[in-house]
Amino acid sequence: MSKKKYPGKSGTAADRRDRSGAGTGPVAGSGPDGTQVVSRRRLIGSAGAAGAAGLVLGAAGGAGGYAATREDAPAPLTTVGSTEAMFHGKHQAGITTPLQARGHLVAFDLTAGAGRKEAAALMRRWSAVAARLMAGDPTEGGQGHDTGVALDAGPSSLTVTFGFGRTFFTRTGLTAHRPPALDPLPAFSSDQLDAKRSEGDLWVQIGADDALVAFHALRALQKEAGSTARVRWQMNGFNRTPGATGRPMTTRNLMGQVDGTNNPKPAESDFEERVFVPSGGSSAYAWMAGGSYAVVRRIRMLLDDWEELTVKRQEQVIGRRKADGAPLSGGSEDTPMDLDRAGADGKLLIPDNAHARISSPEKNGGAAMLRRPFSYHDGISDDGTPDAGLLFVCWQADPYKGFIPVQRKLDRGDALSAFIRHEASGLFAVPGGPASGEYVGQRLLEA
Repeated sequence: MSKKKYPGKSGTAADRRDRSGAGTGPVAGSGPDGTQVVSRRRLIGSAGAAGAAGLVLGAAGGAGGYAATREDAPAPLTTVGSTEAMFHGKHQAGITTPLQARGHLVAFDLTAGAGRKEAAALMRRWSAVAARLMAGDPTEGGQGHDTGVALDAGPSSLTVTFGFGRTFFTRTGLTAHRPPALDPLPAFSSDQLDAKRSEGDLWVQIGADDALVAFHALRALQKEAGSTARVRWQMNGFNRTPGATGRPMTTRNLMGQVDGTNNPKPAESDFEERVFVPSGGSSAYAWMAGGSYAVVRRIRMLLDDWEELTVKRQEQVIGRRKADGAPLSGGSEDTPMDLDRAGADGKLLIPDNAHARISSPEKNGGAAMLRRPFSYHDGISDDGTPDAGLLFVCWQADPYKGFIPVQRKLDRGDALSAFIRHEASGLFAVPGGPASGEYVGQRLLEA
């Protein structure tokens, strides 16, 4: 695997990938899914004037700024912009990739008359565009032109992940290859779902650590859809930007709670079997080997009601301390919950209806999923309340052993339910990563 640097954006895309640049050596690593992530750092002092060019900070009065050659010029976010996720691999990128700062979730429906042949051509085009953009090449599509939106940026941890909805198999004549795990999700009492913002034939998840890079990828894919598919719905999200905290931390959601502490960990022996579909089994579904099932839910948070609670009451609803995410039974964020521990008054320290208790694998027969959400804020509703919350995305080898049993349990008595509303939903089969020379879904569409 080549290790690429992005000291500037002059020259061709190939030039940028091959240029060694100046600074510290590349740092390469692999995720648990075999997806490789490459991070590079360069030092401003040794990069020279050309390496530091382009950074200008507006001063009071509007006209002033730091010269690119000044030794005290602030260092650009080179480590953020130059980090690259690999498109090809055992699993698609965007599943075990660290959370990115910006995200877009978008579903498409195939247009009338578009079938298997057209879908295969679309996935071939989309895969080619995604591979180029994830490598930091801004060239869009087969036209050889670019909008210029992300012209000055590196790959910025861009990931593009593709999935197929249940209806995709009917429209393409592939119902014999539709796995049972794509059966519709059951209804839940807290659902207030908008059908226009739910499901879809095709699903795309885009994530990046730069908002322009993420938008650029979204726009490129929308253009490449052409006359084959039209947008059914789109949702835009965000997370904390890498480097915004003094040390790496679990992200917080818009309720201010640390969110994701009890996620399955890649180091755990059963991580792969919980998150990814194994090889073997029926040949009709062999195309899903190395893939995963994504449950997508737009969950609105009733923030006005939530923020009226005291911090202590919020902690009892969640079952964890707000300050650091530690369980109310004691310890630090990573301390396992002691679900049987009681206080001096004899009451359980983690209440019976606390969200963390009810959703824990211990209370769900070991059921677990890899939660990888984005927050969203779509302005103010007509009633004056914020339209904000969580674009919940969870990954599992089988939703009937992951999301569904946990959500059924939450639906029967989760204290958090009074402060959230599920407004959209989708379930998508996300095939394994493409090998070099393949496009995503090729093993299904050319079966």
